[in-house]
Amino acid sequence: MAGRTTGGGGDGAPIAAHLLVIEARYYDEIGALLLEGAIAEMRAAGVTWDVVNVPGALEIPHALSLAAAHGLIPSSMIEPSKYDGAIALGCVIRGETSHYETVCEQSNHWLNETAISAGIPIGNAILTVETEAQAKARAEGGRKGKGADAVRACLSLIRHARAFEEMAE
Repeated sequence: MAGRTTGGGGDGAPIAAHLLVIEARYYDEIGALLLEGAIAEMRAAGVTWDVVNVPGALEIPHALSLAAAHGLIPSSMIEPSKYDGAIALGCVIRGETSHYETVCEQSNHWLNETAISAGIPIGNAILTVETEAQAKARAEGGRKGKGADAVRACLSLIRHARAFEEMAE
């Protein structure tokens, strides 16, 4: 239909949603800041959430996959599920070995692969940085940090998914 615009470009309109937050606490202080920002944004948006902790960034996609496999998160917006979308929170800081590249590439690849193949609205705040100072600056802890950005991205995708579902009816 020409001229039709789906809602949800981050317009801040209220939305009823329950989110799964998958948090890697390998860097505890950074994880706490990311979660603080995500919670501040979820409260501001009026949504509810549950938090699942995993050891590190590589485990985030697996936790998302397990939630989808158990029907807790939508494999499509048509089927009801416990969660409407997911937020990934974690941090990878470059070290002295090539392990950094592996963790960055694999955690982001499999997170996106799982979300896209299953149709899961996701907000990604897995920080990939050179230093702890960069991580703290990006995590920030409030609604200006990357945890809050991930919530806004997820809610935008949920709005789009619902609009597409409505168009398909």
